[in-house]
Amino acid sequence: MQIKVAVVIPCYKVKKHILEVISEIGSEVDAIYVVDDACPEASGAYVQSKCEDPRIKVIFHQKNQGVGGAVISGYSHAIAQGATIIIKIDGDGQMDAKLIPKFIKPIADGLTDYVKGNRFFDLEFLTEMPKLRLMGNAVLSFISKMASGYWDIMDPTNGYTAIHVSVLKMIPLHKVDKRYFFESDMLFRLNILRAVVYDLPIPAKYGTEVSNLKIVKVIFDFPGKYLNRCFKRIFYNYFLRDFNIGSVELIIAGILISAGSIFGLFHWYLSFTRGIIATSGTVMLSSLPIILGFQSLLAAVNYDVTNVPKIPIHKILAER
Repeated sequence: MQIKVAVVIPCYKVKKHILEVISEIGSEVDAIYVVDDACPEASGAYVQSKCEDPRIKVIFHQKNQGVGGAVISGYSHAIAQGATIIIKIDGDGQMDAKLIPKFIKPIADGLTDYVKGNRFFDLEFLTEMPKLRLMGNAVLSFISKMASGYWDIMDPTNGYTAIHVSVLKMIPLHKVDKRYFFESDMLFRLNILRAVVYDLPIPAKYGTEVSNLKIVKVIFDFPGKYLNRCFKRIFYNYFLRDFNIGSVELIIAGILISAGSIFGLFHWYLSFTRGIIATSGTVMLSSLPIILGFQSLLAAVNYDVTNVPKIPIHKILAER
């Protein structure tokens, strides 16, 4: 089967860099979708007037939808045009387009369903990354592991990605976050499908570009969304679609921790309001269930860590 590769480039305030990014895309790519997300610099019209690459199709948004919305538009067009593998890179020059063949290969070889860049693999790659961004990404990586279920990946907000179309078609794109949480939300959706995700080490590349992602947006917007995706994933994977030892450990943990906490709070209330001093036995009856419940919770987390998807689903779909 012939593989058709498409590249999606969301454009918002990237007029200074977009032509250079396009020029670095090699012949292994069959189609390039430039998505002008209501860019105030008119990036789309600029590409149309300055670039003669016949592979380019410019998509215009009348209203800004965010990076996720722009990528989804590009995905939809690429799917309609029969793409097999879709690469997503940014138009600000932070991502080396010459690495595209390395993103294609693991999927083409049937090793994975989704490839994402990882700037944390080699310490030498991190020397150019701003320290504040480095710390923020490290924290987000740990939180994302719990929310997405992909405990073996880092750099969850990295937007340099590749995906097999047969997997992409299974994702309800209309439900995926259209703003900066897009990459993290994609990982959650992929885990629900049991898709295999592969981290590809890439260098951090920073120049004169200015990131549109502000730290305030991350602090106030991301935590609630991560918590929401975490609970949804646990419910879908451990109680709705499957019931396994991890499910049992979670139930036991919930019962024991709740029972110990309620018992302890009740006797603390009696001690505070009526002056009834809790005995050592009462303290033990409160703390022991909590300790055992926490151990059961750790066992459930350990099971979740080992339960990372390992069989690419696009291969299964192809065999069917």
